[in-house]
Amino acid sequence: MSFLDHLEELRWHIVRAIAAILVISIGVFLAKDLVWDTIIFGPARADFVTFRLLCKMGEWANSDALCIDNVPFMIQSRKMTGQFTMHITSSFVIGLIVSFPYVFWEIWRFIQPGLYPKERNSSRGAVLYVALLFMTGVSFGYFVMSPLAVNFLSNYQVSSLVTNEFDITSYVSTVSMLVMGSGILFQLPIVVYFLTKVGLVNPKLMRTYRKHAIVVILILGALLTPPDPLSQVLIAIPLFGLYQFSIFISGRVIKRQAKRELRKQKS
Repeated sequence: MSFLDHLEELRWHIVRAIAAILVISIGVFLAKDLVWDTIIFGPARADFVTFRLLCKMGEWANSDALCIDNVPFMIQSRKMTGQFTMHITSSFVIGLIVSFPYVFWEIWRFIQPGLYPKERNSSRGAVLYVALLFMTGVSFGYFVMSPLAVNFLSNYQVSSLVTNEFDITSYVSTVSMLVMGSGILFQLPIVVYFLTKVGLVNPKLMRTYRKHAIVVILILGALLTPPDPLSQVLIAIPLFGLYQFSIFISGRVIKRQAKRELRKQKS
């Protein structure tokens, strides 16, 4: 294909990806009551599934400390266009999250024909794993990080004279950062897999720089989450687990490459 043919092919992949985002965003926009009352404001309600599970865990442990009966939460819109703007923004963000597997599939369909057969075999199942890790990260951000961060921030006070009354923009931005940031950061095993394939990373290197990786993880957590210690720790714990898992993945890749080299030498 010529350069212009490649651009034309890329254009249609982008058009289909954007169309998918827009269709889902419009559907989310129309389902205003369900989306806002149940999904967006869910982590701010005491009957949210995470708070109910924590309460059950507290009952099993004979402790009331984990039960959250009330989230002192008040949302305000301080701008005339605040609610309408956030309605559009939140619809687009949710549309992007839901359509992400399809969007990545469209991008992959454009990239894949340009790969060598060996590279195609190595990247088999990439769309599935990327989508699975992204949705796992999104679920962690929504069901774990968001409710705990909202509860922490809504109860935090520097003085009893200060009342927490949050702007709708601040709330939506915080939840969006937690959810999207988690989805992006959970791609670490995929990144390590491809870096190992090209020879930039190996298990020994990752173990040697494990302490440095912890610092980087904390910095990434600070950049992609709200500026509070709880959110940073909550995202750092699973990321460190993913880092350990990535060491295992890198080791598997190295072993497979060593087996292939051994077979070539024997043949």
